[in-house]
Amino acid sequence: MEAQLSALVGAVNTVLWDYLLIYALLGIGLFFTVYLGAPQITRLGTGFKSVFGGLFSKSGKNTDQKSLSQFQALAVAISAQIGTGNVAGVATAITAGGPGAVFWMWLSAVLGMSTIFAEAVLAQKYRVISQGKYIGGPAFYITHGLSPKIGKGAARFLSGLFSVALILALGFIGNATQANSIASAVTVAFNLPALGVGIALALLTGLIVIGGVNRIANVAQFVVPFMALIYIVCAVVILFQYADHIYPMMHDIFTAAFNPEAVLGGAAGIGMREAIRFGVARGLFSNEAGMGSTPHAHATADVKHPVQQGMAAFIGVFIDTLLVCTATALIILLTDAGRSGYQGAALTQYAFTTAFPGFGSQLLAICLTFFAFTTIIGWYYFGESNIRFLFRGKHLVVYRGLVLLAIVLGTLGKVDLVWSLSDMFNGFMVIPNLIALFLLRREIRAVYDDYLTQKKTGGEPVYRYETHEFHEKS
Repeated sequence: MEAQLSALVGAVNTVLWDYLLIYALLGIGLFFTVYLGAPQITRLGTGFKSVFGGLFSKSGKNTDQKSLSQFQALAVAISAQIGTGNVAGVATAITAGGPGAVFWMWLSAVLGMSTIFAEAVLAQKYRVISQGKYIGGPAFYITHGLSPKIGKGAARFLSGLFSVALILALGFIGNATQANSIASAVTVAFNLPALGVGIALALLTGLIVIGGVNRIANVAQFVVPFMALIYIVCAVVILFQYADHIYPMMHDIFTAAFNPEAVLGGAAGIGMREAIRFGVARGLFSNEAGMGSTPHAHATADVKHPVQQGMAAFIGVFIDTLLVCTATALIILLTDAGRSGYQGAALTQYAFTTAFPGFGSQLLAICLTFFAFTTIIGWYYFGESNIRFLFRGKHLVVYRGLVLLAIVLGTLGKVDLVWSLSDMFNGFMVIPNLIALFLLRREIRAVYDDYLTQKKTGGEPVYRYETHEFHEKS
């Protein structure tokens, strides 16, 4: 039975990801890059200044209890983006697609930055107030934005499909796989029992998520910068250790992106198609641009104009893929770990052990634990937002209990089928989200044009929000 289910899920994933969604995600990224005039390039500096400029000033602190600060919202988004995909996903891309996959990962990130900009703008525009706090995401902008265009029935179907798929893909299945990654790394590095790791994870997660989005944000804004910085510092140290390998590595990345045989030889069996496929797929899986997950965090931000949070959103992709994923790629390629025969997280672990003999395995286990744990609390919140959307605030206790149970169960045994199911439901999430992004393109453009027009007058852009109450049942 399990073999048949695995075959069925594998066939669905092949259609979804190999022939449909990779091209759709790249296409929507290219479309918004052209349609909006490449805001991820022209506004990159403004985005960094907006997010980090007032971080340590009083004006940068958030005092509005119904929202998060711009940095807090970004931290929650990045907490979900930076996960096992940054460690195992990049390693898989390199082993399956060669060093050229790194170039295509970079390209997918640049295009994805425009997609996630559009998602965040819509999340801000169509957010609602529930129990005194902002809440939003694709289910909300699909319902309120698409109803006048395609009818209430069709909009409700698409929003319902998105919500159910996200709850399953991230809240339950995804968090089980993240917990499994933590347990696998910790048991190997520190020889701890997997069940004990699972129970500890569930207890810690419960203590955080019971405090709501504000507590999740407080944890994320402290942990995310710390974990990303440590990981990037490791890559920088390795750059100095293997300085003489840098030029050959960059040559291999750009050459193999278009002519893998020139670097790998014909026996490797890796062509340009594989380099593109695995580089793009793993990049998009990591930064989640177009998947509809991070808009839930960006909807909560306290900003004066939706475009400000749109810029924060593409800064998140920049940090996730162009910094953290690149750090993994550098560590693997510079240490020549790709020839070791290892795959996935084990390959990255081997690279760390090569670069840092004696403690490299433990160092990566700690990094992976932080990465995966922050993803768990971020994905929990995204699922909670959709539980609230579907059931008007009811069944949150049931959802929370099931997530904690999934975390414990996820640490036990192999989860190959569970990973495949997660990929499938991720695909089901993407479809309604991309439909909404394309059909609401004029609304996105109008909000961006409003920002640019106000910018030209020299004042600080201010948007006239029309936020509605979202009445939940007791």
